[in-house]
Amino acid sequence: MSKAILHSPFICGIGQSLYSTKAVIILDSEGKRLLSKYYTNDYPTPSDQRTFEGALYQKTKKQNAEIILFENHIVLYRTSVDVTIYVIGYLDENELILSSLLSTLYQVFSNLLGGQIEKSLLLQSMDLIFLALDETIDNGIIRDLDPDDIISRVSKPDAEKPAETLGQLVSGNVSEQTLRNVFRQLDEQFGFRLGA
Repeated sequence: MSKAILHSPFICGIGQSLYSTKAVIILDSEGKRLLSKYYTNDYPTPSDQRTFEGALYQKTKKQNAEIILFENHIVLYRTSVDVTIYVIGYLDENELILSSLLSTLYQVFSNLLGGQIEKSLLLQSMDLIFLALDETIDNGIIRDLDPDDIISRVSKPDAEKPAETLGQLVSGNVSEQTLRNVFRQLDEQFGFRLGA
């Protein structure tokens, strides 16, 4: 967690705040929502959100910029094939942090989708995309900007080796242990108890 954001007004003193974002939005090439996570109540209803997203798409669809000021927000965005990823920030937020966030999300999504971010792949792996977003941002607070850390926490284990993953957890070969032994080892190593 070397690149994790750990600035807190309670730890760092008055005048400093947590790095945060207002929203992350992914729109397709027609401006339709594929994913959105709003962390503030600036757009409280789904219709308000769709109106904002439509206006944002119209503003950015023919621009080559990566950062704009839009409706009292800093907006950073990046397009890949047939989707655009938007990071919406406060006017006084550090643009470099928001740019790092956008870059991190782009790298993580690209890795999880096999190297390229496309609408069809995104829709097939929406569970991983939401999980990656939640690992990166917690209620608008940027938690981690290290793509490798996020990918390692989100990636699905290799389908051919599910026993090895569980085996690593209990430090042994699962096929040779009974279920009772597995729970006993979990209890000894992690304080895990089933039932009472």
